[in-house]
Amino acid sequence: MEQFPPRACPFHGAASVTEPGPMTRVTLGDGQEVWAASRHADVRSVLTDPALSSDRAHPNFPAASGRRVRREQKIKPSLIMMDPPEHGPARRAVVGEFTVKRLAALRPRIQEIVDEHLDAMLANESRSADLVSEFAMPVPSLVICELLGVPYADHDFFQSRSKTLLSHTVTPAEARAANDELWNYLDKLVTAKESEPTDDLIGRQIVKHREEGTQGHDAIVSLSVLLLIAGHETTANMISLGTLALLNSPDQLAALRADPAKTLGAVEELLREFTIAEFVTSRVAVRDTVVGGVEVKAGEGVLTLGNAANHDPDVFPDPFSLDIDRGARNHIAFGYGAHQCLGQNLARVELQVAFDTLFARVPTLRVAVPMSELPFKDDASVYGLHRLPVSW
Repeated sequence: MEQFPPRACPFHGAASVTEPGPMTRVTLGDGQEVWAASRHADVRSVLTDPALSSDRAHPNFPAASGRRVRREQKIKPSLIMMDPPEHGPARRAVVGEFTVKRLAALRPRIQEIVDEHLDAMLANESRSADLVSEFAMPVPSLVICELLGVPYADHDFFQSRSKTLLSHTVTPAEARAANDELWNYLDKLVTAKESEPTDDLIGRQIVKHREEGTQGHDAIVSLSVLLLIAGHETTANMISLGTLALLNSPDQLAALRADPAKTLGAVEELLREFTIAEFVTSRVAVRDTVVGGVEVKAGEGVLTLGNAANHDPDVFPDPFSLDIDRGARNHIAFGYGAHQCLGQNLARVELQVAFDTLFARVPTLRVAVPMSELPFKDDASVYGLHRLPVSW
């Protein structure tokens, strides 16, 4: 496979974001010194240690982007910021939306969406397209919109705000403005659904919490913001990166085409290889603890380097080789422990359908420009491609 360019490093003091090693001190872009965990076992330890908090409003919570969450910001109730005892009930309230049974019922619609966007792409007389804007982004965007009950007609609005929130290059004021605009948009949508609940995730959450007398309006808005952003950005980036990786690994792609049963394994290997949301699982110590043989004091931040952990040779032999038969389900691309990604199985279904359909229907698909000309998202919290020109 042609070598992918190295990712930009948002901190100083670590030799590489892809080579695991002992716990070490690093300095973030804003000057904060934190611990960095990069070995697979150490990252898992961080993500299951009750002494380490997920509260992004904590003044010492490590922010790889250099932007800290202010306590007055409206994203406070988000699941990813909660610790026990609040986290468990809040997660259980929505986890039923992502059961295997519900996703199986959704799969035919996902297939329809994939086919519709491929039809439109293949209708281009130039026999060329930007796979990101014409396929990888709209497919998961439409899926999450239908699941949540968000009008897809507004996708340009929420995609642009999501892009701003995930960027490392925007100013704090720009990030706050994007957050407020997205919050206000979903605040109005949830308010409308409270008057007349609809049969979608937001509507069902409203009915559920009204009947049980739990949570409240802001919690549902915050959940909606989280799921809307995570539900399209992450999967879209994995579709484009996965397509590029397989096209650059002809032996792996040939094996996949010869046996579609290998797609599930290929998805896991691609998730391991790219670990696109590397820094979303960081923590801050609320009391003294030990990680990887190092004492972490209360108030110290811990940055988890998921990409390095997923290339730990003690866990994944020859980690920089793409091997769709590796059986890499023990990767931590979706995090680990109580905060493991809520929508991970939805992402798996979308990726499987997208890859199976794309490579079956477009056997001559190829990347239209050299790797050196591809615009990778080194400026964002979620790794990916801004564009992927292809032809067939």
